[in-house]
Amino acid sequence: MTSPATTGAAVPDSRAVVGPWLLGVRHHGPGSARAVLAALAAARPAAVLVEGPPEGDALLPLAADPRMRPPVALLAHAVDDPGRASFWPMAAFSPEWVAIRWALDHDVPVRFIDLPAAHSLALKESAPGERAADEVTPVVDPIRVLAETAGYDDPERWWEDVVEHRSPGGETPVGETPVGGTPGDALAPFVALAEAMSALREAYGDGGQPRDAVREAYMRIQVRTARKEFGDGVAVVCGAWHVPALAARTTLAADRALLKGLPKVRTDLTWVPWTHRRLARHSGYGAGIDSPGWYGHLFDAADRPVERWMTKVAGLLRAEDRFVSTAHVIEAVRLAETLAALRGRPLAGLGETTDAVRAVMCDGSDVPLALVRDRLIVGETLGEVPDSAPAVPLQRDLTRSQRTLRLKPEASERELDLDLRKETDAARSRLLHRLRLLDIGWGDPVAGRGSTGTFRESWRLSWEPELHVRVAEAGVWGTTVLTAATAKAESGAVAATALADVTALAEHCLLAGLPDALPVVMKALADRAALDADVGHLADALPALARSLRYGDVRATDTAALAEVAAGLAERICVGLPPACTGLDADGAEALRRQVEAVHGAIGLLLAGPAPAEGLRDRWDAVLHKLAARDAVAGIIRGRATRLLLDEGRLAEDEAARLMGLALSPGTPPADAAAWIEGFAGGASGGGLLLVHDERLLGLVDAWLTGVPAGLFTDVLPLLRRTFSAYEPGVRRTLGELVRRGPVPEGARGADAGRAPGGFGPGLDEARADAVEPVLRLLLGRTPEPTDATV
Repeated sequence: MTSPATTGAAVPDSRAVVGPWLLGVRHHGPGSARAVLAALAAARPAAVLVEGPPEGDALLPLAADPRMRPPVALLAHAVDDPGRASFWPMAAFSPEWVAIRWALDHDVPVRFIDLPAAHSLALKESAPGERAADEVTPVVDPIRVLAETAGYDDPERWWEDVVEHRSPGGETPVGETPVGGTPGDALAPFVALAEAMSALREAYGDGGQPRDAVREAYMRIQVRTARKEFGDGVAVVCGAWHVPALAARTTLAADRALLKGLPKVRTDLTWVPWTHRRLARHSGYGAGIDSPGWYGHLFDAADRPVERWMTKVAGLLRAEDRFVSTAHVIEAVRLAETLAALRGRPLAGLGETTDAVRAVMCDGSDVPLALVRDRLIVGETLGEVPDSAPAVPLQRDLTRSQRTLRLKPEASERELDLDLRKETDAARSRLLHRLRLLDIGWGDPVAGRGSTGTFRESWRLSWEPELHVRVAEAGVWGTTVLTAATAKAESGAVAATALADVTALAEHCLLAGLPDALPVVMKALADRAALDADVGHLADALPALARSLRYGDVRATDTAALAEVAAGLAERICVGLPPACTGLDADGAEALRRQVEAVHGAIGLLLAGPAPAEGLRDRWDAVLHKLAARDAVAGIIRGRATRLLLDEGRLAEDEAARLMGLALSPGTPPADAAAWIEGFAGGASGGGLLLVHDERLLGLVDAWLTGVPAGLFTDVLPLLRRTFSAYEPGVRRTLGELVRRGPVPEGARGADAGRAPGGFGPGLDEARADAVEPVLRLLLGRTPEPTDATV
């Protein structure tokens, strides 16, 4: 038995309100949305069918909830593989959304009729957080083809002229010829669009998307089912590209044959918040638009859209402390209208308004205009979904935590400074660190007012809709953020093979406040540390442990087990580091130099802790002395070891000068000498200031540099340039002046009399030091000590 030969007509006569009505639309088109509203009001259908996954039918009533605020999206994901997911976004100006709301407001049944998500997710795995482009629009862009046919080089401008600048009733702008029907006929635009799409499909076939045939077969079956239940008074809101296929003469058997044998997966669906930014085409969504904020304005503006837009722009620029007067607004409106007339457009569009804003309000600059594009043309709107929407348990726990801690998800990027001494801020920090452990990247740590080792943390927060997929994926680890993070940390500790990975995980557990995971992580850490003999691996692992030991007490975490492991690592590094620093090429020496610096900082943290290992300072100093004095050690490491000892006061200035003299002696190859200088005075370690204040060291460098043979100078120049280019401009200028002037002669008078000719003074000048003490006490708020004059 076969079904009726046709499933519907593409509105055969716009003057007769006879269904079914196939209302072809452009996804996220405000003009299409207004036309759909007018068509539904005129036709009064008995049922409304919308392109979308049928599993979402149970969620449709939520669209009428007053707490549901678009943009929102239907999220479908595979139950057994949450990373396999697709979104169906809808904005307030999306035709699908206005059709759903109209049906709910008028108690008209509404259903989704696209291919079920159970099949679409099984057919092709979409990228996490993205709906596959071939599910949204064909490879052939019908809007572009129609625009080019009409003589336009910009499809967006053509769409604005033909659709967006029409009134809700379908009236044509003054001076334009009605397209596809009489003025005021609400169904006429869909007749013209259906005819155009039919011509395109005759020319391009399936548009390069054979999978559309399966989707359209399923939609035809759903339309047949609805007609049997509701009669011909059915309105179908779908992408305009599908209209000719839905109106085609096919049989039920043929459509079912196309669907036979489709793969299937178990799926869950829910509503999730979406953003205007994610609706923009550059974000990757195939049916996106360049200017969702502008389109939202066109949909909301009842009249005078250009005037209202210019007022919005003026308000934004004024909020950014730019002078914009009422006269600017009036002039910008006039210029936009003039540009539209010169370009032959019925009304000023986005191009004209943008050009007018740049010229009148931005003084011809694109810098403030970029703010207008970001905040208004694209927009930062983040939708909201009511609590009654289905969600995985982990999402519900995260939502509760966000409300308790007053951390509202926002689409726009913002900075968050936390004081870990405050209970609420400490809880916020733990939540953000737990989410990072679960790969839910809501926040990223940034360098703020407080750096490592303080009671402050700074975060950069930005909530993206794709994070809902991450939450669903993380739901396999637990039903709450705490239990899920704990389970993932334990699993990661068991699976990790690199010692540095386990130490980083231990640090993360302390930051995230996961005491139940620490025993498992610490056992894995002890096991990896005992088996790893590579000094480089040990050096990479120690800094994270030291940070955890030094600052773990901010979060009141017991770090006794960490202290034992850290002490053992430090001992093994002290034994194995000197042999590891010999026989290295340039890249290996530079890598080990960074590790030596990191270990030095880590040992400093360990020594500043509550229970430093006995004798650790002396053992590490002995290692640095070996590295500084051993000729077989790479020059960059010897120079850095010398500098570290000098900075810590563990090496006399005379001895540092002696080591430099040996490194820069004529018998040392110039490349090795240049590497020593880079290690000693390179980077942002204050080497430039050291040379400024110790002319003895500067003289050694100057004498060596002037003695490098011309043939070898070009070989050492890159190293020297890298060393000295890192200095501050003022330091470089002072060094140049000192070199130009030459050394300070013995018995100098005047401005040079206060400096020792050979470098630093031989000892502490107590009189000069005492003169600074009152100022320091004043700055620190200390009470001045009584003097003899006040006793």
